[in-house]
Amino acid sequence: MFSEYTQSALEILRHPSLTMHWYTVPIFLVLFYILGREMHDKHYHVLAGGVALWGMDLFNEIWNSMVCFISGYAPVWGTPMGVGDTSFLILIGYNIEISMMFLMMGISTCLMLPEDRKAKILGINNRVFYCIVFTTMAVLVECFLNFAGILTWEWPFWQRKVPWLLWLIGYLPFFATAFYVHDRPTLKSAIKCDAAILGFDAILLVVCGFAGWL
Repeated sequence: MFSEYTQSALEILRHPSLTMHWYTVPIFLVLFYILGREMHDKHYHVLAGGVALWGMDLFNEIWNSMVCFISGYAPVWGTPMGVGDTSFLILIGYNIEISMMFLMMGISTCLMLPEDRKAKILGINNRVFYCIVFTTMAVLVECFLNFAGILTWEWPFWQRKVPWLLWLIGYLPFFATAFYVHDRPTLKSAIKCDAAILGFDAILLVVCGFAGWL
């Protein structure tokens, strides 16, 4: 039986007529400006890295939805109705605000990467250093969102007392993949990486959609 939080999320799942807010429009325009600015400046590798991070998050959101519907209980993380209300709940733990946030985060973190891939910060390769720093910061923010009640965690293995799982599964692969794609020697190879990530996401969405896991 679905948990109370999950039931409330199911009530608004992909029902924008019940949830849409005007603030979504200016946020979207901010994202549109960021994309336009980076394209104007020809930061194509930065955009490719940002898209990679966004695609990795979408993969996590898909398997999170699978956990919810296969278990019949709850997602690993959820964004239910009534706490931190969303404009549009896309998947059980994935709303429009989260989606735009991750694309912005991917672009902004790739922008911060030094041009020299081998340069060191505090004796650590800068890519590794930023992976560790950004992952830790993201986990701290997520723990705060859970503390504030905006992001719900109902499984015992995914809690603030065991943050290393969030660190290893939730965010480290995001930044590692984004930086890997950003650092591809050619734009063509970076685009191929993005296509592989998004293509796999698309296949999962189709399969899980037909299976009733979304």
